[in-house]
Amino acid sequence: MSSDNTSHPSVKYCVDSVNAKYIHGRPEPELVPSRYALKVGAIDVLVVSDGVLSLPGAMLGHNVDPSVRAAWLEDMFLPPDVLEWALNVVVVRSGGRTILIDAGMGAEFPDLPRAGRTVQRLEAAGIDLASVTDVVLTHMHMDHVGGLLVDGVRERLRPDLRIHVAAAETKFWESPDFSHVSMPPGFPDALRRTAKRFLHEYQSQLRTFEEKHEVAPGVLVTRTGGHTPGHSVVRLASGSDRLTFAGDAVFQVGFEHPDWYNGFEHDPEEAARVRISLLRELAANRESLVATHLSFPSVCHVAVDGDVFRWVPGPWEY
Repeated sequence: MSSDNTSHPSVKYCVDSVNAKYIHGRPEPELVPSRYALKVGAIDVLVVSDGVLSLPGAMLGHNVDPSVRAAWLEDMFLPPDVLEWALNVVVVRSGGRTILIDAGMGAEFPDLPRAGRTVQRLEAAGIDLASVTDVVLTHMHMDHVGGLLVDGVRERLRPDLRIHVAAAETKFWESPDFSHVSMPPGFPDALRRTAKRFLHEYQSQLRTFEEKHEVAPGVLVTRTGGHTPGHSVVRLASGSDRLTFAGDAVFQVGFEHPDWYNGFEHDPEEAARVRISLLRELAANRESLVATHLSFPSVCHVAVDGDVFRWVPGPWEY
C-alpha cells in the first residue's frame, strides 16, 4: 500500500513548470548529438536519447513518506515537485543483425513534447529504419513502443522485421491491471490505447518468448517481470565484456532506495525484488549498466554501499 495519497498534478502542469525555468530560452535542440557509441567486445552499441519526460517527482517513490522523498530530492539538487526523466533507447549490431531495443515515446502523448525523437535521431546517426532487422521490447508501455506507431514508420521498416517481446507481456495487455500503479491523470487510458494499437498493427511480426531468447550472437533478452509481468532486460556479452540494458528495472533513486515503488510499476513489490537482485548481480560482476530512465548516456556501474547501492557513471569515451 502507498503511504502517500497525494494526487498527481497533470502532465501539462509538469511541462509548464519545467518550461518556466528557461526564461531565456533553451539551447539549440541538437547542439550536442543525442547519441553515444561504445563497444561491448565485438558488439557495436549506440545509446540514443528519445528525449525527456516531465513527470511528477512523487512518482519516484509512492510508498514512502513525502518528507523523506522531498529530502532525497533536495540532497540530489533536484526540484521538489517535477522531474525531467531521461528516455533512452539502444541500437545493437551483432552477427549481421541491427537490433533496436525499445522505440521511444512517439507522438501518442502530445502533452510530452520533448520526447519522441528516436526516429529523427536514428536518421541523424545514419541509421536507416529499413536496416533494422529486429526490435526488442523491454515492455509495452507507450514510451517504449510509441516510436513504432509514428505515421510512416511501419511502411519504412522491412517486411521481415522481427519484434521480440515476452509472451507474458502481450498476455498482460489483453486486460491490463492498474490497481497498484500511481500515475498522473490520463496515463492509464493512454497506455491501454497505445498497447492495443501496437498489438493490432504489429501482431504478425511479433516473436514471443517465455523466459529468455538469444536474438543475435551475444544478445540475450531475459524476462524479469515486476515493472510489468513481461518486463525484460537485455544482456550483451562478447569476449570478457558485458553490458545490461535494464529497461525500467532501475531508476536513479533505485540505487540508494531500491525498495521505493515507482509509480509506473504494475507489481511494485516484485519490481523491488527484481531491482535488488539485478543490482546485486551487476555490482558483483562489475559489468556496465544502461537503463531507460537514467540520465543520458546512462552508461554506468553499480557499487555496493552498505545495505544499498551506489551509481557510478562511466567515463565519457570519445
